[in-house]
Amino acid sequence: MHVADRSLRARDVLWGFGPMVYAPTLLFALGEGAVIPLIPVIADKLGADVALAALVAAALVVGQLCGNLPAGWAVARFGERVTMAVAGLVSLAGVTAMALADSLAIVTAAVFVIGFCAAAFGLARHSFMTTRVAFAYRARALSLLGGTFRLGMFIGPFVAAGLLFATGDERGAIWFFGGCLIATVLLVTLGPDPERRFAPVADDGRGGSDDSSAMADTGEAVTGSVPTVRRPGVFATMRRHGSVLARLGVAAASLSAVRSARQVVLPLWGLSIGLDAQTIALVVGISGALDFALFYASGQVMDRFGRLWAALPAMALMGAGFVALSFTHDLDQAAMWFAMFAAVLGVGNGLSSGILLTLGADVAPRDDPAPFLGSWRTLTDAGGALSPLLVSAIAGAASLSVASGVMGAIGLAGAYAFVRWVPRFVPGVRP
Repeated sequence: MHVADRSLRARDVLWGFGPMVYAPTLLFALGEGAVIPLIPVIADKLGADVALAALVAAALVVGQLCGNLPAGWAVARFGERVTMAVAGLVSLAGVTAMALADSLAIVTAAVFVIGFCAAAFGLARHSFMTTRVAFAYRARALSLLGGTFRLGMFIGPFVAAGLLFATGDERGAIWFFGGCLIATVLLVTLGPDPERRFAPVADDGRGGSDDSSAMADTGEAVTGSVPTVRRPGVFATMRRHGSVLARLGVAAASLSAVRSARQVVLPLWGLSIGLDAQTIALVVGISGALDFALFYASGQVMDRFGRLWAALPAMALMGAGFVALSFTHDLDQAAMWFAMFAAVLGVGNGLSSGILLTLGADVAPRDDPAPFLGSWRTLTDAGGALSPLLVSAIAGAASLSVASGVMGAIGLAGAYAFVRWVPRFVPGVRP
């Protein structure tokens, strides 16, 4: 197949996924993005202090961590479409509970449920794309998925701000999330069935894990989202694929940690060098715009040149950016250096768009990817969840500069890990 034909086919397939994958993702992320900034505000109104409000907000991340492994089981057992529909309905129950809550315990439980269901919704989409997108344009499809999520999370807070201005009540944004969930469930359940419209792709010849047990093939055909072969289960899958999870999975977790650190370090750095809130917001916003602008370019690079051509520059830029930033705190032009390295971190993060989804899809077993992806996403989510705690602990014990340097060192170590393990586990490279 010629390159032009391949590009046309990729474009047609990406458009075909719109109403069944990308649109529900945008709706879910739009509603979630509207509510997340208001969680501490809602907790404060119910009597929480700063520490307790942060704990309530953290319930979302805890829910995501706890939801990945059960979601892997649910997708393998019931299929992607059913899992997404149920996750949307249960999330709607959580949103309703949050809107009507009169205690911190109920709000915390509701936030946990939303995070749990977000993990199930995300894993179902990831599993579906893994089995139904050919290797030739997988990175573009998954980078677009990540970009769609980022778009929703970017627009959501502005929607919340508009609703707060119009109504003066945080519950307006919560009910907006509920409306997004209703639309999501209707789209998933009443729209074209993606599991019938797109059959699982044949073996694409990509490398994948070299675990001998992981490479076993029963020879039976896969006819739908739920294969006919006996499934090993979530924990058995973790044991069978322990090699790739302990190597490439840990490298992916380091990328997730550096990404998460960027969201914490940049605002704190601006405060520590004496910038006002408007300037900090402007710098962080420009960094985020650079990040968002590059999401599809990352997929193009990975599909055309190989996964490492996006993973390595992304990790090297973010790692070096954090290390360099750590030496600028007391310089005369600290604000200029802050803005410059915030832009560097934004570019690095943009180049990494879709990498975690793509690598997870590349090394997942072809017959039943969902249990493996549950383990993979648990690792990456754990990296993102632990990173802010690490930054806080190091900044408290030493300084924010030291914390930035440590996160930079983690980024550079992650770059080496990608160089070491991507060629082993994902040797297939697009010409």
